[in-house]
Amino acid sequence: MNTSKEENMTRSITRQQLTETAETVLERRYYLKDAEGKPLENWETLCRRVSNAVALVDEDQPDYEGLADRFFTMIYSLDFLPNSPCLMNAGTDLGQLSACFVLPVEDSMDGIFTSIRNGALVHKTGGGTGYSFSRLRPKNSSVRSTQGVASGPLSFAAVFDAATETIKQGGKRRGANMGVLRVDHPDIMQFITAKEDQTRYTNFNFSVAITDLFMDAVTHDQEYDLIDPSNGRVIESLRAREVFDKIIDLAWHNGEPGVLFIDAANRDNSTPQLGKFEATNPCGEQWLLPYESCNLGSINLGQYVKEKQVDWERLGETTRLAVRFLDNVIDCNRFPIPEIAEMTQKTRKVGLGIMGMHDMLIQLELPYGSEEGREASAKAMAFVRKEAEAASVALAAMKEPFPAYDKTFNKYPPRRNAAMTSIQPTGTVSMIADCASGCEPYFSIVMIKNVMDGDRLLMVNKLFEKVAREEGFYSEEVMEKVASSGTVVGHKEIPERWQEIFRTAQDIKPEQHIRMQGVLQQSGVDSSISKTINLPSSATQDDVRTAYMLGFELGCKGLTVYRDGSRDHQVLNTVASSSDNTAVASSQGLVQKATLPDVLSAKRYRLKDINQETIYLIVCFDEDEKPMEVFAKFPFDNRVDLKDKSTMWTTTCRLVSLALRYQIPMDEIIKQLDRSSGHMLDLPAQLGKLLKSFMAATQHGFASICPECQGKLLFEEGCEVCKDCGYSKCS
Repeated sequence: MNTSKEENMTRSITRQQLTETAETVLERRYYLKDAEGKPLENWETLCRRVSNAVALVDEDQPDYEGLADRFFTMIYSLDFLPNSPCLMNAGTDLGQLSACFVLPVEDSMDGIFTSIRNGALVHKTGGGTGYSFSRLRPKNSSVRSTQGVASGPLSFAAVFDAATETIKQGGKRRGANMGVLRVDHPDIMQFITAKEDQTRYTNFNFSVAITDLFMDAVTHDQEYDLIDPSNGRVIESLRAREVFDKIIDLAWHNGEPGVLFIDAANRDNSTPQLGKFEATNPCGEQWLLPYESCNLGSINLGQYVKEKQVDWERLGETTRLAVRFLDNVIDCNRFPIPEIAEMTQKTRKVGLGIMGMHDMLIQLELPYGSEEGREASAKAMAFVRKEAEAASVALAAMKEPFPAYDKTFNKYPPRRNAAMTSIQPTGTVSMIADCASGCEPYFSIVMIKNVMDGDRLLMVNKLFEKVAREEGFYSEEVMEKVASSGTVVGHKEIPERWQEIFRTAQDIKPEQHIRMQGVLQQSGVDSSISKTINLPSSATQDDVRTAYMLGFELGCKGLTVYRDGSRDHQVLNTVASSSDNTAVASSQGLVQKATLPDVLSAKRYRLKDINQETIYLIVCFDEDEKPMEVFAKFPFDNRVDLKDKSTMWTTTCRLVSLALRYQIPMDEIIKQLDRSSGHMLDLPAQLGKLLKSFMAATQHGFASICPECQGKLLFEEGCEVCKDCGYSKCS
């Protein structure tokens, strides 16, 4: 393909205007760089690199001419984006293009450490891994080969975690794991509570593999058996509801463990002759057999609405081309170990998903939580699934079916891929495409971004701004109100119809989230769905229980709940024993004054007041980078004329420090400081501006802080993600 032809092709496409955020993410994570770290690419040349590499697989096919151009147009125009490893590595020496892997963990020292080694190789190339620890014998059971006792699954999970911590340093993508244990494993209770301490197993998401038998025992309040996997013997029986309640309590506490409905997944296993599903990838949307990988990509549904109607013809064309692209990825992939290459080639699974679903619904003027919104979403997903199967059948005729295809186990005609659709996290690629992630609703419509000089930048959703201007309710004041409240709901300036259509994740009822996941699962998803069921901070354990039961009834293959603020701070139901055990009562129970260690990390900031006097502020942080104390230091301490100013600064800092240690929500502290602006030489406002520069406020306390850019981490698609720089804890 000559250069002039590529240039002409590019001119025929509308020049793609990426957002500033998209450019930042691409430069930070995706563009190839020189030895000094300077980008060697832009969006156009990246798309060319990826498209040419993937198309080359078909150079012996009759339709090869122009295939790379078609791939390029699809990606460059943001109609479809492959997963991050493909964008990063296609056409490079690394060449590892898959995001998802499941590795077996055998019940032997050799098997365990082989899996650790293989996982390290996967992480090194940018993939995430899922492990089932269900084959490992329980803690304290006998080991005949050594005459000793087993240490149990959790002890080995800690070794996997430590290995991941070492390997992930310095790469474009961090290592991430899913740890799974069956609900009938004898160590299940220890597994359920393992992440109650959030400083442990930090490179893992934990999920319990729940069986139909267990759920039946929960429903009828019966006991169920715990079985030693090494010999099949029943160790003891537990009351199912007590175990279920413990899962619920911990999920309410901090979102983990998640639940995986393993029997529902295995009912849809298209290659049961090869084995049963035991685990998923880190975010739960890909059920894979041991050593399988999956190659992911997502269609941007927001691109296919024209005059309030879905352009089905164009969506079908993109779907068929996307399946061709993902199938080619398998053949140009450089897998990290031979076993993965062999298994992936045998089943040829792809995961064609969606993003921008909320954008589609907004343009169709349908609320996400409505029955009409669910019907439209299910219709789109069913259409994608139908077109994907047609493309896979056509590819099987052009090339051959996947080698493990066996009509004895398949209700489908011969096709190229054992699985075709899933709905995966698109946190970073959806930032490039400037659309809502996966099948999630928007997390916010208007955000305030605190930039380095302490100023505030309003970031308004493009669809909301368009509607607001067309309908005549756009103003800086209204946008500020939406940003401050975190919701479009309840503002009299915004028509109620648009309040409903622009409801965000927190405004949508948990039942509506679950029902959306259920209809998508049943309408057209071969594997599973990565989605977060958002619960308000006031949600109870009964609300979590209802969510899990409804998800099971609707045929979901897994579920992740997140109660707003539950990972940001811990509400203390009892006062822990401490030398400093002062506590205050709040509407949420007793909140303890934080006890600080003898040594804290700190940062010093130099400020100028309105008279250009220099003031130094020292902010002390805990191990999670949360500000806990503030001190003022004055070069003018001995000046009598400035004694009042010094006293005011000292008093203000003491009060702010006390509020921080009592876990008063940061936004409330800043709100009070802002109200004092203009008084006493504007000292409180100065302090409030400083706090804003490194703080991400949420409605219910501290937000988790991005380790790469210090932005706010949001819990979305089953994972913590940063909307500022594209960081994801799961990738």
